[in-house]
Amino acid sequence: MLAMQRFNSSASSNHTAAPQGPKMKAVALNPTSAGLTMTLGILFNVVALIILVKAYNRFRRRSKATFLLFASSLVATDLVGHVIPGALVLSRYSLGSNSTSSQQDHADQDASCQFLGGCMVFFGLCPLFLGCAMAAERCLGITKPLLHARLVTTARTKMALTVIWLLALCVALMPNFNLGAYTNQYPWTWCFIRVMENTKLTDVAFAGLFSGLALCSLALAFVCNTISGITLIRARIKNKSCTQRRSARSHDTEMVVQLVGIMVTSCICWSPLLIFGLMSAIRSYSGTLGTDIQTYRQLMVTGVRMATCNQILDPWVYILLRRAILRKIYRITKKQASLKGSMFRSLRGDISSLQNSEKSKMNKI
Repeated sequence: MLAMQRFNSSASSNHTAAPQGPKMKAVALNPTSAGLTMTLGILFNVVALIILVKAYNRFRRRSKATFLLFASSLVATDLVGHVIPGALVLSRYSLGSNSTSSQQDHADQDASCQFLGGCMVFFGLCPLFLGCAMAAERCLGITKPLLHARLVTTARTKMALTVIWLLALCVALMPNFNLGAYTNQYPWTWCFIRVMENTKLTDVAFAGLFSGLALCSLALAFVCNTISGITLIRARIKNKSCTQRRSARSHDTEMVVQLVGIMVTSCICWSPLLIFGLMSAIRSYSGTLGTDIQTYRQLMVTGVRMATCNQILDPWVYILLRRAILRKIYRITKKQASLKGSMFRSLRGDISSLQNSEKSKMNKI
């Protein structure tokens, strides 16, 4: 998917259909830069996956194992979702650069376009579903630990992962049953739900389903993470737990911090595409898009570029927001706060001494 953002502008000049409204400027980008960025993205996901797999082997019999299994599945999904759509976009760009105008006009009927559109939906929903499931699992583990220990097992976690992948796959396959459609999107190097031209009611319903499921997942993750965070803060304020409970709470804090990082990253990266896609579908179907089509095309390009960044940023959540890293950040912050506090106390002491000296002089006078 990441290669999409590198080649979107380059291929726009190859499309012969005259767009409505002012022409949009196309900027040629170097394919070497796209390949390098894609390689780095794959590298980040692989590093994060190695870290998670090692942690899973270390905590196999602890409550953290379920979270790590979910997290490993999310990073693995991001990795595959980075490679397959990216390779398809590179392939479509290569073909598009050498194709005729008639081939461009029928690009949305190509099997590769349908597959790419399905990948966009599938690999878009999977991380959001997984992030929601992880937040719900941690919320249950923090608020109801005994119930969590009884209900959540490795077998059930794997079953939940299978259900999540199947649900995302079912949504992605809906156009095969005439429930929506995938079309070539401006600037004709990527495919997605039909939301711009010749939009039908089924397309609006499909775009609404995709955006609705994704936004609901983000909202539910926000609620669960908020409940988990408040529970941990209350437990820390009471501070009456034994050493074992404090250790467990430390692991819970690490996981909740990572979940918040995932949630914030997903909200920032996916919200534009979800919102702009649904808005453009509704306006296109109602016939009010008009001359704003170029604006919405640019908004969709911006949205998909931001969505592809999600697969780059997700692994950094696990690389940077580990307990060892958080401890170092905490120690540095505490040291800086202590240094500032000592400087403030020293300054306050000097001021007090100066004031006492002035008072003594006044008394003598």
